[in-house]
Amino acid sequence: MAAFVKAINAKIRSNKYTDYVCSTHFWGPVSNFGIPVAAVMDTQKSPDLISGNMTFALCIYSATFMRYSMAVTPANYLLLGCHFINECAQLTQGYRYLQYHNWGGKEKAALAGAVDASKEKAKEIEAKIESAIRK
Repeated sequence: MAAFVKAINAKIRSNKYTDYVCSTHFWGPVSNFGIPVAAVMDTQKSPDLISGNMTFALCIYSATFMRYSMAVTPANYLLLGCHFINECAQLTQGYRYLQYHNWGGKEKAALAGAVDASKEKAKEIEAKIESAIRK
């Protein structure tokens, strides 16, 4: 059985493409891509759901591992791409967090909600007036 496994391993390692696909240089970043995909999808959600602490931690994490991906031999460009995308998404989330909580975004959202409510109320009153005029 051991000879069979060694033969299969030798066959895989003889081709540079299958050797790469069967390595941690490939599967590590592939499995890690769930983080940037989730971060990019979160940019479409409401900014009041963003955790500032987690966003900051993920920025540091991605920056650290972008550096690590270039320090290993051979350089892991797939890992670099994964963490670059995550860094960009987390910086976007960080900006949205600061904009909403520190730079007046919460007040603007409340004001916009009040304006929309006022417009709806005005339409209801207009409809009541039109129905009263028709009678």
